[in-house]
Amino acid sequence: MYPDRDFDPKGDLPPNEPDLSADLELGALLQAMAHGDDFLLTVARQGLHSGLTSPAEITYRQHVLADCIAQPGAVRDLYELAVGAITQERHLLGWSLRDSPDSVLYRSRQLLQAYLEVFRRLRDFADAQAASFRSEGFTRLFAMLAEELNDDYLTEVDTEISELEFRRGTLISARLGLGGKGVGYVLRRQLDQGWRDRVPGLGRPGHSFYVPERDENGLRTLSYLTDQGINTTANAVAQSADHIKAFFEMLRAELGFYLGCLNLRDQLTARGGTVSFPVPSGPLTDAVGRGCLSARGLGDASLALHLQGGAVVGNDLDADGKTLIMITGANQGGKSTFLRSLGQAQLMMQAGMFVAAQSFTASTSTGVFTHFKREEDAAMDKGKLDEELDRMSIIIDQISPGALLLANESFASTNEREGSEIARQVIRALTEDGIRIVFVTHQYDLAGQLYAQHDPAMVFLRAERRDDGHRTFRLPPGEPLPTSYGQDLYQSVFETADQTAPA
Repeated sequence: MYPDRDFDPKGDLPPNEPDLSADLELGALLQAMAHGDDFLLTVARQGLHSGLTSPAEITYRQHVLADCIAQPGAVRDLYELAVGAITQERHLLGWSLRDSPDSVLYRSRQLLQAYLEVFRRLRDFADAQAASFRSEGFTRLFAMLAEELNDDYLTEVDTEISELEFRRGTLISARLGLGGKGVGYVLRRQLDQGWRDRVPGLGRPGHSFYVPERDENGLRTLSYLTDQGINTTANAVAQSADHIKAFFEMLRAELGFYLGCLNLRDQLTARGGTVSFPVPSGPLTDAVGRGCLSARGLGDASLALHLQGGAVVGNDLDADGKTLIMITGANQGGKSTFLRSLGQAQLMMQAGMFVAAQSFTASTSTGVFTHFKREEDAAMDKGKLDEELDRMSIIIDQISPGALLLANESFASTNEREGSEIARQVIRALTEDGIRIVFVTHQYDLAGQLYAQHDPAMVFLRAERRDDGHRTFRLPPGEPLPTSYGQDLYQSVFETADQTAPA
């Protein structure tokens, strides 16, 4: 997932993640990635909000994903191998009732033995598949497996695990401390004396005694002495097992994200959708925000997943060097859909994923924020304008230069004059701070005055409407109009009602 660090599937999500999920309909994307698996859902959510800002890191992850797309069967096999190792560990640890050094050592030894078999399969997988992968991430992984899981290492580990079974008993040394109590317990390695160890009586020099079978106190004392001797070894072996388990858990998490991407890609392409790898550009680094933003055939991935038939209409965008993209036009003309598609593409690009477009090029952002209209407060604690201003205040506290703000009919809950003035002040303040804004509005007072400035840092799109009222759901460049063609909706609703009304 990263060239220089591990992926954290339990990391903190952005504070505005609930708003992003609701406004951009990310739930549909995440469910498609998870394909019914709760673990994949968690990993997909974390990965989607990775927020990579380095084009090099994004390209690194794209190359790994390209390998996964080229070799989906091998990636799924590798994922199942990691899952199998973790599942095996759960079965082995599920029955234990106590955590004495002896039981810890036994369980950890069993785990290491099970992991050893998985390591052999992992090394065989790397040997067989390494030549089929080209990305830096997979190449480094397979090289590491080939180097660290060589035959000599696996043989040595097998020998050490066998020795931990203590077939000849445990050899423990200790010193006498205060009160004649034993101190400084050390587990000793027993030297192999060859045939003498296999002849009764010859392999045990020194004095010895036996604990009678019914001497419970003696057996408890003997167990105590054994636990004292193997305690340090048991802890060391348990830590080794935990370390290996952490490796398999990380392998499962990082492969799980790519597996989710494969699931999403399969569902999008099965519905006739177009996907491609975006081209990331450097972040917006100056107050003017001369960054890249262009697209061809950009579509709403969540809408594509909901449609039963037909393809999503894609839109083109040329907004390089623009800090404000103002979208106006006919009701139900695809404005909000385009806003979602742009936000999804930005997040997916910065997660190292493909996007639902023929092509997409954009500067990385320091964060994606949404300010969409909400339903009326059912509790009536505050008015809609109060609620909108509160949410915008929270966004302003969190947003930073280089971010992307997607606003959908913001401040439309008051009259047009007041709403337009509030929006103008917010837009001016944020764009001057190097924040790119994509603003959908029906307020002609706002859009018309901004258009009249002929600012080269602004671009204006208008939802297309044909003369017969048909919506094409395309948003070509266009001057704002003083109408949103609400009469079309009125006629479509009330003429239908007239036709169906009883005589």
